[in-house]
This record gives sequence, structure tokens and C-alpha cells, in this order.
Amino acid sequence: MSDELLRALRGAIRTVPDFPLEGIMFRDITPVLGDPGLMSGITKRFVRDMKRLGWRPEAVVGPEARGFIFAPLLAGHLGIPFIPIRKPGKLPADTICAEYSLEYGSNILEMHTDALNPGQKVVIVDDLLATGGTVGACAELCTAQGAEILGSLFVIELTGLGARKALSPIPVHALIEYPA
Repeated sequence: MSDELLRALRGAIRTVPDFPLEGIMFRDITPVLGDPGLMSGITKRFVRDMKRLGWRPEAVVGPEARGFIFAPLLAGHLGIPFIPIRKPGKLPADTICAEYSLEYGSNILEMHTDALNPGQKVVIVDDLLATGGTVGACAELCTAQGAEILGSLFVIELTGLGARKALSPIPVHALIEYPA
């Protein structure tokens, strides 16, 4: 199943040159989202891989926007909470924030101050790992609340941008890789 899943993922992911800026090879997951079998397969593969890695999370953290697609599916499958991390001004209660750099800019992320408990074990899930800025900000927010980050999961990793080194010591696991 895994090799078939990875082949199907590679076949479904569309590469869009020069989006959103010239020189960027954007990996578009929109076709993946339209395939219920692939979405289910990704969730099951994340579960299987976490078991193999020894990760037993008590919550799944996902950043806006595409982390909101994969993280809640995983959390629901595991029967544990999904913790949203959002762009500024989107969360209604007290928040903490972290600023981070993107492959082509910068941004700020926020999390409710009561989202996690000290010692709570979490995994961070997003669709794509590029520079590690988004997940680094998520990790900063989680550790500020005393959570223990078991690792980070991605559908796609863009290699050669130094994300794994930037996120160290947080373990990184991606289903497929593309050169940056």
C-alpha cells in the first residue's frame, strides 16, 4: 500500500512554476484534496509511521491554512484534540504569538493561551516543509505552553532549504520529497 500511496501522491501533486513568485516551483496539493482515497491513505500512513517512530501524541497541532486539512483528519482518526494555530486576529480568546520567516516572506502565528497543558505530548502536522519557519513558530508556541513535541509530519518536504537543521532537535517525517 505504501509504495502505491506514494506513487499516487506524486502523480496527483501538480507543480506550478513561478508561483507565487518567479523562481518558486509551487507544489499544488489541490488534486490530492479532491481524492478521498488519497486523503484517507495519507491519514492512515501518518498513523502507521507514528507507531513505527514511537510517537504517541495526546494532541495534534496544525497551522493555518493547509495544516487545517491534514491535522484534524489525523486527530479525529486518533481520537485526540486538534489544536489550531492561526494567523493574527483569527482566534477569539487570549493568545500568544510567534513571528517566522517563509520561503518568500514573513508572517505571525497565534495560539490560544490555554490550548495545551504542560507536559502534553503533541505532533505538528502541515502539508509542506520548506524552510521550517512555520513549524518552528508552531514549536515555539507549543513549548511556550510547556508541551512536549514528539515530532513533525508533512505530506511533502522540499529538500535543500535547511529545514531539518533549522527544526533540530524536533524529528521530521515527510511522505515524499522534492528538491527545492
